[in-house]
Amino acid sequence: MNESAIPLAERLRPKNLDEVIGQVHLVGSNGVIRKLLKTGFIPSMILWGPPGCGKTTLAYLLSTLTNSIFEPKSAVTTGLDDIRKVIKEAKERLEVSGQRTILFIDEIHRFNKAQQDSLLPHVERGTVIFIGATTENPSFEVISPLLSRCRVFVLNALTEKELNSIIDISLKEIKKTIQEDARFFLLQIANGDARQLITILEIAGTLQVGKKPLSIADIEEASQRKMLQYDTKGDEHYNTISAFIKSMRASDVDAALYYLARMVAAGEDPLFIARRMIVFASEDIGMAQPTALVVANDVFGACHQIGYPECQENLAHGVVYLALAKKDRRTYEAYMEALNDVKTYGNLPLPKNILNAPTKLMKDLGYGKGYDKYSTESHLPEKIKGKKYYKR
Repeated sequence: MNESAIPLAERLRPKNLDEVIGQVHLVGSNGVIRKLLKTGFIPSMILWGPPGCGKTTLAYLLSTLTNSIFEPKSAVTTGLDDIRKVIKEAKERLEVSGQRTILFIDEIHRFNKAQQDSLLPHVERGTVIFIGATTENPSFEVISPLLSRCRVFVLNALTEKELNSIIDISLKEIKKTIQEDARFFLLQIANGDARQLITILEIAGTLQVGKKPLSIADIEEASQRKMLQYDTKGDEHYNTISAFIKSMRASDVDAALYYLARMVAAGEDPLFIARRMIVFASEDIGMAQPTALVVANDVFGACHQIGYPECQENLAHGVVYLALAKKDRRTYEAYMEALNDVKTYGNLPLPKNILNAPTKLMKDLGYGKGYDKYSTESHLPEKIKGKKYYKR
């Protein structure tokens, strides 16, 4: 087969663990998977991580390095008959030649309970080494009996440094260079997905004629996405998040959704947005609608669990709720006033009547004397006694 006809992502697939970029905790010199390979024992496992972080690559490498047959399947298109066929061939192969089979199922979270159940006896007997890949939390998406028979390995999102290394390797392979602003744009739209990054570069390199460095226009054409003027560390980052917060504060739900969409489209970290929503829930809504904090925390949890692209829907849900909620800044303002007094007066002496008196000496000194648990008198230090921070 003509090598140029092979997709770039496939041509760049690592041939050994030393060529793997990222996942040092698994494949580095002290990585658990590298250690397992040295023992010759490979357990069935679940690889959990974001898109394009190397789950398929790692499974393929394990089959190569253990001289096992690699049977890759997608949970989206694979049925029980396909699984039975692979199991039958794996069993025969094991009995005749002793060669192991790695059954790799991508997006294992899309298998229903019956499909997952069908794997159990074969994983239990070791007929196949099962490797499932998922972007979803396996605790919720993989049945307990199968999960208990597998090791779960968590793969991290690739860092900017690691993605830049992949860009450099890809450019060398396609014999191209790239402008720095185009590199930055590519990193933004790839959103940590190495496979997407490589594919965009391959298309851009194919479409561009000549030896000029790839530009933003080339990356835009290849990805069919326009670059937004948004630097995650620059003024536009802070300006947009400010407009977002102020729109929610003014209960302008349409503007809030628009600024959310701008941040999401530019590749802003969803956890950054969700953290600001949690702060907003207490600072601007407070006691007017206390459940706002619950919603904001749940949005953060959803973003943490599933990431882009799906979590943009959770963000939108939360934004509409917060923008439409009644607003009350009294809790925030009360706390800020109390904090100002702490900074102004320092550690004022505490009223003795509300101090515990576990010893006789402390009782003799008046600790706890006259304490009434239902007293309506101020419990503040004498200097600021009776001060009202929270305006009822």
